[in-house]
Amino acid sequence: MTADLALAPRTRLVSMAAVISVAMIFGLTYSLSAALIAIDLAERGYGETMIGFNAAMHALGTLLVAPILPRLVARIGPRRIVVLSLGVAAVTLALFPASPLLWLWFPLRFVLGAASEVLFVLSETWTNSLAEEKTRARSMAAYMIAMSLGMALGPLILSIVGSQGALPYLIGTVLCIGALVLVALPIVKAPHFEEPEISNPLHYVRLAPLAIATTILIAALESSGLSFLALYAMGQGWDESGAASLISTMMFGAIVCQVPVGYLGDVMDRRKLVVVLAIVATIGAAAWPFVLHDPLIAYPLLFLWGGAFVGIYTIMLTVVGSRFQGSDLVGVYAVMGLSWGGGLLLGPALAGFAMDRHVHGLPIFAAAACLLYAFYAMRTRSQA
Repeated sequence: MTADLALAPRTRLVSMAAVISVAMIFGLTYSLSAALIAIDLAERGYGETMIGFNAAMHALGTLLVAPILPRLVARIGPRRIVVLSLGVAAVTLALFPASPLLWLWFPLRFVLGAASEVLFVLSETWTNSLAEEKTRARSMAAYMIAMSLGMALGPLILSIVGSQGALPYLIGTVLCIGALVLVALPIVKAPHFEEPEISNPLHYVRLAPLAIATTILIAALESSGLSFLALYAMGQGWDESGAASLISTMMFGAIVCQVPVGYLGDVMDRRKLVVVLAIVATIGAAAWPFVLHDPLIAYPLLFLWGGAFVGIYTIMLTVVGSRFQGSDLVGVYAVMGLSWGGGLLLGPALAGFAMDRHVHGLPIFAAAACLLYAFYAMRTRSQA
């Protein structure tokens, strides 16, 4: 079990608010930079290959920092490294529009990827360290809500201010600085982590195979849904606006439904809940071809489906936080961060292949992935 930090209620509340703001900033920097940099490069006349290579630098930064993160956290401390990463992200975002040479955007994207990975891993770890066991699932639900809101804020900022000039980058910079100030407040308390005895990422994969599988599943479904759900709906007779609204409904459900999911995670067996949510997600995806013709059914279904599949990740974060502590907790979350990148690559590729083979390839892929995960979760219920 993770040892809860012995804090006064006000100190715990302020600390939790500060750390959860970091989760939101992670979501924002990821969604804002991914869309903004791609649009910016396209408008400068660069093709998809160059844009793809630049995006790969973000992933490379993630891959290189994750294995060393547990030792860095033990030596530097979580507060210092989070403050440093927020500062680095703020400066990096500001440097993109100030750098006229394209080659400079590659190391900048690498640095932004490394900083984002630190924010992702340590916001999860720190939130779990602050959480009390009796309300851990609700704390992680609040964390997921904040991160999802951050993901939604990036496109919203672009829709309001546009992608031209330095303004959207500077908005990201200001928000990073705001989170930095919150985390740096003296009242905010951070846990202490010992240096790990083992730093091999495979060690943490063996410690928490279900958590790794969960991360791959959620990243794969989220990325494939965002990439192909609108296209699938348009193929079923929806217009472009209606198809886009289905995606918004799914994301809104992913946010709102974490409230009841978090409550259930604190009052029932969490591993059983993960299996139930996976089965609900399986049934929901399998129903798409039969209900998508009727908006009165399609919207509620997508709302609940988004909540169920993201809820799997919320509860698995809670299970990991209950089972591991110290450097092991950091290490597991770091490998989950790596796995997220793998899921982002795997999901759209498999979903696209399925859609090429069958008119209902997307729901077939989503239902099959959730069902396989449910069976795996039932077989590994004794592990995280």
